[in-house]
Amino acid sequence: MSPTKPPGFLASELGETRPESCLFHVIPACYEKSVSYGKGAGQGPLAILDASQQLELYDGSGIPAQRGIFTHPVIDCGGPPEKELEKISGRVKDAMAAGKVPVLLGGEHTVTVGALKALEASEKSVGIVQFDAHADLRDTYEGTGLSHACVMHRALDMGFYIYQIGVRSLSPGEVVLRREREICHLDAAEIADKGIPDTILPDDFPEQVYITFDVDGLDPSVIQATGTPEPGGLFWYDAMEILEKIAAERKIIGFDVVELAPIPGFHTSDFASARLVYNIMGMIDRNTP
Repeated sequence: MSPTKPPGFLASELGETRPESCLFHVIPACYEKSVSYGKGAGQGPLAILDASQQLELYDGSGIPAQRGIFTHPVIDCGGPPEKELEKISGRVKDAMAAGKVPVLLGGEHTVTVGALKALEASEKSVGIVQFDAHADLRDTYEGTGLSHACVMHRALDMGFYIYQIGVRSLSPGEVVLRREREICHLDAAEIADKGIPDTILPDDFPEQVYITFDVDGLDPSVIQATGTPEPGGLFWYDAMEILEKIAAERKIIGFDVVELAPIPGFHTSDFASARLVYNIMGMIDRNTP
């Protein structure tokens, strides 16, 4: 598969599509610079695009692809982090300026910083909803602030409201920061103990939201192919129920799916990640006039 010209998302069903006629703009970013355990996240976008060729157009409730899906050329992200994040930011910014929904495929979780830069430049009031096994609230990690472990601290630095879902692994400093900054969260242990609440987001959370979904937020029985898996994660239908409630409560203006690290010959995680992308598109479709 070519690194610059993979098949478009669901191209097996949709063929060639035109950007101006598509609501969803898929932006593959093969960024992998700071992973600290399992490697391979840089191949995640290509694996998701490849697996999407096996999806059915009907998602169980409708056909979100009727809104149109355009896939941009892959950002190979071989240069310095700041330069590559600016490339990602530019793609996301252009999609939003055209009234489209950016769908960023990582890559390690640091790609989200590029999307955050685009959201910051738009001056929209946006809340960031994070699905993740880890809090990602470190200021620096292994000598850099542009690490997969620091993404949500960068969001705080930019002034975004954040809400964390599925977290089950934190450093002592992150526990303190959560308390000091009164960061709202629905952790995996709470979901296991009390179930999913009727309403997910606080009343004062922004009306427009961007979702960043690290696939390790799901239980390893659902997605095993990720760099830092943690036991006790969200199961598939729990995650779908939470996402559906968020889509009904707020307007999702963009999202990313990150940290898939494909295992050769093991397609389950690739396909689940592609299905996750398409299901979120469906939720946006059903809640967009």
